[in-house]
Amino acid sequence: MAHSQKLQATGQLAGGIAHDFNNLLTAILGAAEGIIERGHGGETAEDACQIRDSAQRGAALVRQLLAFGRQQVLRPRALAVNDTIASVSGLLQRLLGARVRLVVELEQPGRCVLADPTQLDQVLVNLAVNARDSMPKGGEITLRSGHVTVYRPRLASAETMPAGHYVTIEVQDRGTGIPPHVLPHIFEPYFTTKRDRGGSGLGLPSVQGIIRQSNGYLTVETVPGGGTTMRIFLPRWDGPGPPLAAPAAQPSPQSQPAAVAPPGSRGVILLADDEWAVRRLAERALCRAGWEVIAVESGEAALESLRQRARAAPQIAALISDMVMPGMTGLELAGFVRTACSRPALPVIFVSGYAKARVRRGIALAETRFLPKPYRLAELLEALEQATNPVV
Repeated sequence: MAHSQKLQATGQLAGGIAHDFNNLLTAILGAAEGIIERGHGGETAEDACQIRDSAQRGAALVRQLLAFGRQQVLRPRALAVNDTIASVSGLLQRLLGARVRLVVELEQPGRCVLADPTQLDQVLVNLAVNARDSMPKGGEITLRSGHVTVYRPRLASAETMPAGHYVTIEVQDRGTGIPPHVLPHIFEPYFTTKRDRGGSGLGLPSVQGIIRQSNGYLTVETVPGGGTTMRIFLPRWDGPGPPLAAPAAQPSPQSQPAAVAPPGSRGVILLADDEWAVRRLAERALCRAGWEVIAVESGEAALESLRQRARAAPQIAALISDMVMPGMTGLELAGFVRTACSRPALPVIFVSGYAKARVRRGIALAETRFLPKPYRLAELLEALEQATNPVV
């Protein structure tokens, strides 16, 4: 229990650091792109590209931190496990190299789970690469699907797995196994036995974070010198597809007047972000794209701006808001703004370096768009175009 609590506390710390770091990376990316767009040549352009590329590599590292902290925004849908394994096996065979033979054993009939397909692919790739590294002279890796019914709660890697029907995915190698003194530490962040080969120590912690965030569990069976089996348990999904939120009610013409843009403007965007550098760069990009921008540092300031501009201001075309700000959250702000504008379907784009569980549920219910930080300014403009000009 103490070990589990330590990992939970470390995960919360990692998530908080990742959130702040994502704000910094968003500002760095935006500034670098601004330099590139202004057409500076020579070494200035090369340096700006290097800054941008380094920020993007930093963003990949932060995504691993968020996975470990179980604070990613997942997009689960009904997945046929056998199809998922079959589709990733071709990539894995090329990735594992010629000295490793990949064997795929799929239980029939196949079963479904609710999971984010991209993240599940990442889990399988990480586990397969770890299995390959345990066999320096080559060998065989088996990727296997199955199912199991758990009749009473049982322990799974220091956590209690409740009773239920589970779909299993196994990654089994014939490698050196995990030494007894290493086994208790494999899910700890930054613990790695491959430091000399560039290991970050975030592979298995992020895998466990993704699985737990999908309501699943991960167990390890290993024999020193006899290989290791990583077994994933995901709750079986028997429905036709993932539950969908009810569509937002379409407002009547009286409750949703047409947006009135000021002369020479495409409309007004309400932008709320407590990070000054991110807010300033986003405001600049939106203005260059032809939007008038009301940029504020909090939800309370956004509502005050609406009150001051209630009569003279044109109709708000969209809200772009950080999810986590001092005081009012982005989700709460969206509700107030939609009410103030009498537009329950006002386009809303949430941005965040991370999202807590309660906020993730809110995103699904609010029928809004989500843009994870760090984002490129071009991605923000693209999301706004899609939100304000939906394809019918």
